[in-house]
Amino acid sequence: MSTDQTAPERARPRPSTNPRGRILPHLAGRAPAAAPGSVLHGVSGATAVMLLLVAIGAALHEPVLIPPLAASAAIVHSAPGLPLAQPRSVIAGHLLCAAVGYAGLAAFGSSPWVAALAAGLALAVMTVARTPHSPACATAVVIVLGTPDPRTFVPLLAGAALLVVLAGVALSRARRTGPRYPQYWW
Repeated sequence: MSTDQTAPERARPRPSTNPRGRILPHLAGRAPAAAPGSVLHGVSGATAVMLLLVAIGAALHEPVLIPPLAASAAIVHSAPGLPLAQPRSVIAGHLLCAAVGYAGLAAFGSSPWVAALAAGLALAVMTVARTPHSPACATAVVIVLGTPDPRTFVPLLAGAALLVVLAGVALSRARRTGPRYPQYWW
């Protein structure tokens, strides 16, 4: 092969003169885009259940909407097919992590170090119990740092987690298309 032969040039896309045309495709990444109807359905469902938790908390004068439950609602309503969105993982995950949080609090007191340790141990317990639910790790942290009374916190946590799941079921049944929730209960 002689050195004077060159490979044909590949056609290069012309750069866009619109800066958004060059930047937005890179920001979107490779993740598939959700259908607009499913986004609206998921966002409205998650928002409705969080507002309901706030209303229940206001009526009881207790905080029911804690950050881990907001994250749980987001997962249940935006990714209902994932294993960590299933009822077993949502409800049992929060309750197991609450137990780990209270055990850490009883053994070592309230500190960021204990909270970090409780989160790691909570993840281990959920993994062994086959109840993966990442927001539940934060439940252990909330317990260690906030030191809520278990007599009120645990029943409210269980009820709120159940409400997140039931809202996911109801909204799934209300929609004709889209994934059914739950994929399995236990």
